[in-house]
Amino acid sequence: MRSGFVAILGRPNAGKSTLLNALTGEKVAIVTAKPQTTRNRIAGVVEVPARKGKHPAAQIVFVDTPGVHKPGSQLDRRMLQEVYEALETRDVVLALVDASRRVKLQEQGTGNREQGTEEQGVGSTHEGEEGQHILLSAQDNKSQKREKKPSWASEDEFLFGLVRKLDCPVFLVLTKIDLVPKDQLLPMIDALMKQYNFAEVIPVSARKKDGLDRLLARIVEKLPEGERYFPKDQYTDQPTRFMVAELIRERVLVETGEEVPYASAVVIERFEEPQPEPVTPKKKGPQRLPLTRIAAAIYCERDGQKAILIGKGGSKLKEIGTGARKQIESLLGTRVYLELHVIVEPGWRESKRFVEELDWRNQLERLAEKTPGSGDDE
Repeated sequence: MRSGFVAILGRPNAGKSTLLNALTGEKVAIVTAKPQTTRNRIAGVVEVPARKGKHPAAQIVFVDTPGVHKPGSQLDRRMLQEVYEALETRDVVLALVDASRRVKLQEQGTGNREQGTEEQGVGSTHEGEEGQHILLSAQDNKSQKREKKPSWASEDEFLFGLVRKLDCPVFLVLTKIDLVPKDQLLPMIDALMKQYNFAEVIPVSARKKDGLDRLLARIVEKLPEGERYFPKDQYTDQPTRFMVAELIRERVLVETGEEVPYASAVVIERFEEPQPEPVTPKKKGPQRLPLTRIAAAIYCERDGQKAILIGKGGSKLKEIGTGARKQIESLLGTRVYLELHVIVEPGWRESKRFVEELDWRNQLERLAEKTPGSGDDE
């Protein structure tokens, strides 16, 4: 069989995580409309069955990376480092370009965007299946912040600058083609081919699963002979507690405005796997699912942001907790008691120490030192 690593590159909002989820058939990476949703390297494992006369069986390890953009903070630099590390061990690279964005750029031209202003502020919540208990602290001062984002054209150029340094097969993958008239794809491809001599050009729609089989087949052709890197039934390298943290962060991204998502981070503080409940034969009806207890901290940078995360009377944090709990229960297959609280860590995005601590690999090392042999429990 064949096996290998395929790095997925693209500027923010190119559809990398959506493509990864479509290829694996699982929710491996969180997806939102906000750029820079992905902050870490995330592996999604795909088993490709052999097709007689076409290609052998293969295991493809797709590595989703943070959106390629010029770094402005310590967090940005760490995210770019994740991209470089993904490129160190790769057999094929996919360079994703959002076809719908390309069309808009051609129609409107490129330009700088500014993120809007957001108010911010405080609190903590405990959420379980029976309801929620909210603890609020006083609101603090409101604050404002505007962050200039680089132009779309400069981000594309930064992406192609990385691609030109590679010595492996690079596929140009045009995403979101379901949003673009077919007669506009060919001139777009011609223009992009002038940037680099791509090994393949494959238009896809992850939402409609269009072009994915062709993409997989072409990748298999470029992979070396080898053994599986992961067990056949494993679809990601992420530990459960990291996936839970990401699901909580996804709800933060969805439920809050422009500024708060970029200043927020989630750390799992306690993860108690359920104890098996004794079977009671006399009890009629289905047995209750076991209960997983999780406590997590949502970090932000200012008291004003904490107030936004809490919302009036704790309403916003309740929405975040409720939405996250449903997703986590689906992932774990258990009931979940979710406890959330918000912590202000001023300027954490510029703190190398704090940013390093967010890496789930580093978190696992600390857990192993703290509770040897306990796995995911704390």
